[in-house]
Amino acid sequence: MQNNKLRRMILIAILGSIGTVLMQFNFPLPALPSFLKIDFGEIPAVLAVMTMGPVAGIGVELIKNVMHWFLSGSPTGVPVGEMANLATGILFIMPIYFIFNKFQTAKGLTMGLVAGTAAMAIGMTVLNYFVFLPMYTYFMNFPAMVGNELTTYIVLGVLPFNLIKGIMLMIITVLLFNSMKKWITQQRTQLMA
Repeated sequence: MQNNKLRRMILIAILGSIGTVLMQFNFPLPALPSFLKIDFGEIPAVLAVMTMGPVAGIGVELIKNVMHWFLSGSPTGVPVGEMANLATGILFIMPIYFIFNKFQTAKGLTMGLVAGTAAMAIGMTVLNYFVFLPMYTYFMNFPAMVGNELTTYIVLGVLPFNLIKGIMLMIITVLLFNSMKKWITQQRTQLMA
């Protein structure tokens, strides 16, 4: 029991560190706001949620964002981008856990990834509208957007960005699952007992 707990903590730390490294290789998408950047830091969290459960997945997301904040800093000291990334990751991985936990197959994973992408896209659209964009305005002096300008930005920027990110994460995760299925099953058996 103690050995499994230690293995879980070590694996969460390793996956969080891998997520931090993957988060450094971010890039913007053409025709979308340049500060919205794609990164693949959610992949280790997906592996954690499949092998150890939701607390492990959230732990990986938290480690990844805290480490990213320490490495890149924030001009105001408020990690608004990291908080948004943490919310994005949690919205993405939780549906994956609930569906994959019930159907531990490639089809179950795909259904979870589709649900995670939808949850991330819809959730971040709402959270950006009410929480994160006002935080960027308040803490980082971004120009305030209101009315149609804000709605257009959300609908034509944030929503498509999260849908594209979700689709890219989906493709990579399915490819990883097909090559790591045996390891995932073995870790799941040992670490979720």
